[in-house]
Amino acid sequence: MREIQAAAASKVPEVTAVFWIIKILATTLGETAGDAVSMSLGLGYLLGSVIFAAIFVVVVLAQIAAREFRPWLYWLTIIATTTVGTTLADFATRSLGIGYAGGSAILLALLLGSLWIWYRDTGSLAIDSVRSVRSEMHYWVTIMFSQTLGTALGDWTAKTAGLGFSGGALIFSALLIAIAAAWRWTRISRTTLFWSAFILTRPLGAVVGDLLDKPLAEGGLALSRYTASLVILAVIALLIHFVPQRAARHAH
Repeated sequence: MREIQAAAASKVPEVTAVFWIIKILATTLGETAGDAVSMSLGLGYLLGSVIFAAIFVVVVLAQIAAREFRPWLYWLTIIATTTVGTTLADFATRSLGIGYAGGSAILLALLLGSLWIWYRDTGSLAIDSVRSVRSEMHYWVTIMFSQTLGTALGDWTAKTAGLGFSGGALIFSALLIAIAAAWRWTRISRTTLFWSAFILTRPLGAVVGDLLDKPLAEGGLALSRYTASLVILAVIALLIHFVPQRAARHAH
């Protein structure tokens, strides 16, 4: 059984510069689209979470059922995780009154717990090891927690810590640059660096999304959430269509 799973085709993309560009755009889209539904449409965080959770369940089941890597389906699933992550985090930190710091701490614990369970179950967290239904389920649960954590962490940095949206964007960008430097010039585990970068792209997208659509009085640019979401979605679609992506290759 293990040999069959090892030989199975990966359904996640190879990690390239385009992967990170689309990931950051997707997380930014998650923030603007999540806010558009919960705030601009006035549906609230709970109903918004229910809607996006339903979408997430449908697309993640389709992704797991797929027999090969399909870029459109993979990135649609990523977008689904980041939109539901936005509304879930907002519901927990605002509607339930947990607060940004408390919400970030709880979600960080859940994220680390999901990584630990994944490792204990499969023996690897490497991206090229996501080749079975079991590992893929762990993968998407982990991503779900990381996307939700990112929203709370981004809000905590921008608001509670007082750095503002632009300040938060600079902080998370600097951290990602530091990880890229570590990837290039150190021997730190590539799996550790990958997940560190993957997790940090979400708060970066959260603060950039807030920077785009929040009112001027709050430090934002007051752009339409609908327009911003459609433009970002269009850029993602163009990248997926015109830039070839292939499945992650198993490291020998």
